Amino acid sequence: MAQDKTFYITTPIYYVNDIPHIGHAYTTIACDTMARYKRMKGYDVHFLTGTDEHGQKIQAAAETKGITPQQLVDQIHVNFKDLWRVLNISNDDFIRTTEDRHIKTVQAVFRKLIDQGDIYKGTYSGYYCVPDETYVPENAMGPNKTCPDCGRPLTIMEEESYFFRGSKYVPELIKYYEEHMKAVMPRVRYNEIMSFLKGGVRDQSVSRTSLKWGIPVPGDEKHVIYVWFDALINYMTAVGYLDNPEMFSKYWPNVRHMVGKDIIRFHCVTWPLMLLALGLPLPAEIIAHGWWTVDGEKMSKTRGNVVDPFKMVKAYGLDAFRYFLLREVPFGNDGDFSELALVSGINSDLANDLGNLLNRTLQMIQSYREGTVPSCSDASSELSRMYPEVLSRVDEALNNYAYDEALKAIWEFISRSNKFIDETMPWKLAKSQEDSDKVSLSHVLLNLYESLRLAGLLIAPFMPDTAKRIYSQLGQDADPLTLNYESFTWGAGAGSTIKKGEVLFPRIDLKEWKKAREAENAPKAEEPPHEAEIGIEDFGKVEMRVAQVVKCEEIPKSKKLYKLEVDLGYEKRTVCSGIKAFFTTEELTGKRVILVTNLKPAKLMGIESKGMILCASVKKDGKSEQLTLLTPEKDIPLGSRVS
Repeated sequence: MAQDKTFYITTPIYYVNDIPHIGHAYTTIACDTMARYKRMKGYDVHFLTGTDEHGQKIQAAAETKGITPQQLVDQIHVNFKDLWRVLNISNDDFIRTTEDRHIKTVQAVFRKLIDQGDIYKGTYSGYYCVPDETYVPENAMGPNKTCPDCGRPLTIMEEESYFFRGSKYVPELIKYYEEHMKAVMPRVRYNEIMSFLKGGVRDQSVSRTSLKWGIPVPGDEKHVIYVWFDALINYMTAVGYLDNPEMFSKYWPNVRHMVGKDIIRFHCVTWPLMLLALGLPLPAEIIAHGWWTVDGEKMSKTRGNVVDPFKMVKAYGLDAFRYFLLREVPFGNDGDFSELALVSGINSDLANDLGNLLNRTLQMIQSYREGTVPSCSDASSELSRMYPEVLSRVDEALNNYAYDEALKAIWEFISRSNKFIDETMPWKLAKSQEDSDKVSLSHVLLNLYESLRLAGLLIAPFMPDTAKRIYSQLGQDADPLTLNYESFTWGAGAGSTIKKGEVLFPRIDLKEWKKAREAENAPKAEEPPHEAEIGIEDFGKVEMRVAQVVKCEEIPKSKKLYKLEVDLGYEKRTVCSGIKAFFTTEELTGKRVILVTNLKPAKLMGIESKGMILCASVKKDGKSEQLTLLTPEKDIPLGSRVS
């Protein structure tokens, strides 16, 4: 296969201390869609994703759990593998930075850069962001010496460190970017990186002595290689930099990195400077996407609005979720996730447009041609003339990572196909006895069938399961993902036998959906405060017995207390109880109650009280609104022990 028909695409490797969320899903679905598209264009594709498993946060989390860092990452990296399975991700490799292949590659790169003088030892002092595990230059700090990325306070640190002499290669990198303006996308990120480079880049600290969980510096194991230096090299490890030169030479010149905009300096500055020092080609493209908010608010665990991809897929289906993420926002911009917008998109684009086109077309082929797609001598139509333009628009959009524009072009074609039904009115042609109308009906049905066959092909990278379902109902044996875009021939579907199946996307009743969301989001009853836990031996110290109120009278000058005489069967006692506001003397007289009998006597309003009657209360703002006496269900002897 020709060199220019190779395509190597990577997600960032995801830090395992995070819970997989919509941001992880978005990047990976975007990469997956591109990988599938390029395969359908005849490219030899290598698609990489994985997990970043070293660093201070992992070390601290493992210590908290009382296990080793390796045991921790072995447990939690699976969360990402499980999500990729649920999202139907077609990655060719999954790399972990704790794998031997990666450790060996990182140490080999570090040793090479030391040997050629591009890594040297010194002392580093500066402001450090512990959560992001990075030093922050003073000119890049946020207000009040905070991290510009996460906003947390910075800590002053000083330690012996190895440094990467990246400043040496900055002029060469600036020149490269000036000659390759699409090397960083979108343009706003390119401008940001060029401004940063021209502002001056210092040599970077690439080791730590304060950290133990990481890859040791070869020959100086009190130092651990800085987690970002380690992590970036994963892209080389996975295509055989150290042990498979043939694979590396095939894929490396055509590597594309897709990342969030928060990590572009590492990918567009640190990483290319490392590659220049190693004498390797720079990435063909680094594509930065925006952040997601949720219903207009920043997504955070504190707000409790982190979007769970597992939950979304379970509720609405995988392909609807994939479609929404890629259609909702121009790639590179920030996006806002709204569940209502997702539901609206399912009803309009997926159910009304695509689903309706498939259902109507197959129903007419079944009714008017007994399920067989008719042929005609001339299959040309407005739809057939439109399809090469659609292919071209999709290709141009995806070459610029404009997923929303590609989907827009596809849906314009689907909408035009639906309109074609209304314009040609095949139901009228079917009733006619004219030979010309019979020919026209065959022409209409064939063109509608072909529009669906093309739509299934076009949506396959975005919605692979839906594309397969469409092709199955069209009676096409091939998986559209195995087909080549350029091989599509209008009219080739004539003679196929359809297999009408279930509705692609059932409409969601918005009224019922809103009711369900309101019920789900309704304020939950607050859990009452609890006392400290006690053992069974503590509970056993409380003596409770069945008693009967034989006399109840008010206590002068007391608004709350009654004086009660209670009979335990074996003795009678006087008890003062603050239940006057809830019961009359008549209601209490003769009532059987549960009495705590071994409570120390207390004097209340000058009366010695020997016990406490048990009640359940409903409180609001700390005050009882309602009180209920605890009474035995059956008539059992007075003095019976309650346990």
